[in-house]
Amino acid sequence: MNILNIAWKGIKTDFRDTRTLFFMLAFPIVLMLVLGTALSNTFTTSLRVDDIDVLYKDTTKGEYFPHFIAAAKKSGLHFKKATSSIDGEKEVKQGAYDGYVEVTAQGIQLYVNNGTSIEGNILQGMLASFVDQYNIASEIIKVAPEKLESAFTREKPADFIKETSLLPDKQPGSMDYYAIVITTMIILYGAMSASSLIVSERVRKTADRLIASPVRKSEIFIGKVLGSLVSNSICIVLVILFSKLIFKANWGDHLGLVFLVLLTEVIFAVSMGIGVSFLTKTSAGPRVFIMLFVQLASFFGGAYFKIDSPEGIFKLITELSPLTWMNKALTKIIYANDFAAAFPALSINLAGSFIFLLVAVISLQRREGL
Repeated sequence: MNILNIAWKGIKTDFRDTRTLFFMLAFPIVLMLVLGTALSNTFTTSLRVDDIDVLYKDTTKGEYFPHFIAAAKKSGLHFKKATSSIDGEKEVKQGAYDGYVEVTAQGIQLYVNNGTSIEGNILQGMLASFVDQYNIASEIIKVAPEKLESAFTREKPADFIKETSLLPDKQPGSMDYYAIVITTMIILYGAMSASSLIVSERVRKTADRLIASPVRKSEIFIGKVLGSLVSNSICIVLVILFSKLIFKANWGDHLGLVFLVLLTEVIFAVSMGIGVSFLTKTSAGPRVFIMLFVQLASFFGGAYFKIDSPEGIFKLITELSPLTWMNKALTKIIYANDFAAAFPALSINLAGSFIFLLVAVISLQRREGL
């Protein structure tokens, strides 16, 4: 009963502290909104191409090229016939057109603007395909002209080319990504408040009163840890619900497993905060150490920007960040339904929690007070 009373007192204290509530609730939500909106273009996998304007001059009899113009118009290519007074190459250089095509009896010449390389590549590819078909048609006419029409109008096998995607179609957008990484980052910041669970009693000179009361040190320790775990867990649930309902962030179809992984990180953060508080001699020492650790873990764990395929020493440093394992596990669970990805994160969090709690328990037993 003493444990529950101490835990309940800690929960009420946390939720009465407006500074703690702002940091654990408002701060991650605002950070998600800012980063998810400002860096949305870095997560775009498609490229929009506007209509392509092409100037052309056809000195042939116009038997085949008009058919290409009609077909290309359906794909957003707009052709304009150049008059004798217009210098096509000059118009392209000045950016008035994306390309200039000259059709002669000797072949087709294409001039593109270097400033619009994407449009130029599209135009070049379509013209190359047209020329290939024209050459095939010319050879058929020479050998068997009666088979020309059937060669290009017969039904083509739909399964001639099979495409297989090596990456899943479902990928996190900017808001989806930052909903994950900001949540895991703010959980780690929970170690700062956990570091003051015992230290605050010493600073306020209430530690001796607690020891003198009919409550065992183990009950005080367990009650404070339990209260901090519940407070942090409630804040994380609220952040997840807000990001899911308001920002429409994708948390997948396995919220139970996702929250289990996040819960183990909450346990790790609280354990680390308490463990560090027993290892340092000054009251400000734990907060300084935890702030430095969390900032480095966040930076190399991809909380501020996405880290793709790190190499060498940088890869080794990113692997040392607990947030790297957390973010990888959650991403695989949400987007690949890979439940096995949860085990490395769970193992690391629980192993780290055990070590820090063991340090705290041993240190507490050696002290006369808290």
